[in-house]
Amino acid sequence: MLDGVNVALGVTGSIAAVKTVELAHELRRQGASVKAVVTNSARSILHPWSLQYATDNDVVTEITGRVEHVEFCGREGWADVLLVAPATANTVGKVAAAIDDTPVTTCVTTAMGAGVPVVVAPAMHEPMYDHPGVLEAIERVKGWGVTFVDPRIEEGKAKIATEEAIVLAAARAVGERPLDGRHVVVTSGATSERIDPVRTLTNRASGRTGRAVASACYVRGADVTLVHDGPDVPYASVVHVESAAEMTAAVLDAIETGADAVVSAAAISDYTVDASDSKLRSGRDLTLDLEPTPKLINSVREAHPSLPIVGFKLETGGDDDDLTRIARETLARAGLSFVVANDASVLGSDETRALFVRNDSVSEFGGDKLGLGLRLADELAADLEA
Repeated sequence: MLDGVNVALGVTGSIAAVKTVELAHELRRQGASVKAVVTNSARSILHPWSLQYATDNDVVTEITGRVEHVEFCGREGWADVLLVAPATANTVGKVAAAIDDTPVTTCVTTAMGAGVPVVVAPAMHEPMYDHPGVLEAIERVKGWGVTFVDPRIEEGKAKIATEEAIVLAAARAVGERPLDGRHVVVTSGATSERIDPVRTLTNRASGRTGRAVASACYVRGADVTLVHDGPDVPYASVVHVESAAEMTAAVLDAIETGADAVVSAAAISDYTVDASDSKLRSGRDLTLDLEPTPKLINSVREAHPSLPIVGFKLETGGDDDDLTRIARETLARAGLSFVVANDASVLGSDETRALFVRNDSVSEFGGDKLGLGLRLADELAADLEA
């Protein structure tokens, strides 16, 4: 996701500075090269040696005759993106006022003047975050094109965003954004059909593929709505659902807000039952009358004949020819843009193998699920552009 990207990591004097060692590791895991710049206040919380170890580069602790701010963030500088994480209220205020009295704020001013993308992850106590001057400073700096990664409000603190959120924001800021201005609705994970108040019919889908698709569409510039029975995520507006009917209704509602495409990556239940209002007694024979659930992509296509839809098809035990044939049946039935087809053996795994099936072509993907998501986002962007 960040292969070949140079990240200048600015660290300021929040206690959240202790998180930046792992953040630097995660940036490097995603392919980035990282060099750190720290304030004096940050040095009182985190020794520069820790960041030197995490980045495998020397750490800038002061601006010297080397003019490190220009070396890193000038027009011909080393950095592709400047990431300030954590950013204190003090630092945000200084950036808004163009005050350069720390290595980090000097790098920010230089980067903004040179057109280098800047991403800021604030961290402070909640009352400080709610101060009207801080909020005004944030809005002012946002207006200059700086990306802010919203903190997590917990325990009276505006805690620094998760590593995932920060890394994705950096990737979005620095990368190509062919889905910029687009709204993509993504379904993910399993649905559950109630049998009684404590039992459900469901499946083994983990939702990793759908979440990877949603995050990849975000990285490529889209506004994303994620419809699933799972947690909130930092890269999408989440609609929580449980059943197949709820998922279909939620997708149709999301489309009405102006969606440009739907990616149906969820493993939606094929059958439902009339649920009992009370818990069914165990220890006796029980027969469930299964009723087919409506197909989400059919419902969407009926309501929106021209909307681009990407489908997923999961099968077991067949070869690529069988998988392609079945995918093309789905492709034709619902008028899909393309279908991503794979074998059930990828359920719950970090790695995947899939076929991208179109009317006139089939291509193979192998790799991690985020890579699959990025491939899908790029193909969807090409279709929307066409």
